[in-house]
Amino acid sequence: MTTHALPGARPLVPALTSLLWLCLAATWVVWGSTYLAIKFALLSFPPFFQMGTRFLCAGALLLAWMRWRGAAWPTRTQWRNALAVGTLMLGGGMGGTATAEISVGSGLVVAFIAVVPLMIAALNRLWGVKPGRLELAGIVVGLAGVLMLTQGAGFRASPAGLAAIAIACVSWSLGSVLSQRSLPLAPGAMGFASEMLCGGAVLMLLSLATGERPQWPPQPAAVAAWFYLVVFGSLIAFNAYMILLSRASAGLASSYTFVNPVIAMLLGVAVLGEAVTSFEWLAAVVVLVGVVLMLRGTALRRA
Repeated sequence: MTTHALPGARPLVPALTSLLWLCLAATWVVWGSTYLAIKFALLSFPPFFQMGTRFLCAGALLLAWMRWRGAAWPTRTQWRNALAVGTLMLGGGMGGTATAEISVGSGLVVAFIAVVPLMIAALNRLWGVKPGRLELAGIVVGLAGVLMLTQGAGFRASPAGLAAIAIACVSWSLGSVLSQRSLPLAPGAMGFASEMLCGGAVLMLLSLATGERPQWPPQPAAVAAWFYLVVFGSLIAFNAYMILLSRASAGLASSYTFVNPVIAMLLGVAVLGEAVTSFEWLAAVVVLVGVVLMLRGTALRRA
């Protein structure tokens, strides 16, 4: 499920199949709505506890399903890789993001996360893999669009919150690259299940270490948000992202970091009746141009 590239070699770029388009849609649309869900879940469930229980539940369900279908258990090496990748992507990435959302303005969180594709591109250079010109242009344009979109969107932050979101972005980027290049998981969904279980266990240890205490009884809105995060955020969108990492370029897989703020904006208009300025619509168009450039760059490298 990994794509290894030799230094100096031109990496194989797969065609954008129907499965990859569905996975892109899942990461774009579903993860665009999870920022709000995390906020609601935090009403009763502290960040590490919220994320840990979410991924343990999703991982256990997926593993049980795969075992029922006859999939083999991961090997010892695959479990070790799942622990490393899960610690980085879920413990550091997801846990850090949820922690940061307590004291960091949403605009700053989105701006930090939008830098992830550049981080991934820089880390991939260590394996001799670099994005094509159009793909790199798409990353830069998409980042510019997100920064335009977040102007005036709440940039308050505490030092601890800034450290949390910085660690989250670096951990997520490193875990994404290592899962592609050096730390292969078990084949297919069994690998994703093992990663979620390992990452969820790490998050629960962090919850215990920091003395988190969930509210009991929890608020109904927090419970509903938690279930939404388990099903849509973990079982659907996270697995879609891992499929993209295994079958597409890391830059394209991380394009959700540009699209999610636009989806969140559109949901605000459709559901909450929020007003959107002409400048924000322009920013959304810039983001769209960046994504189109990335998709076009992927198509040309395939040709």
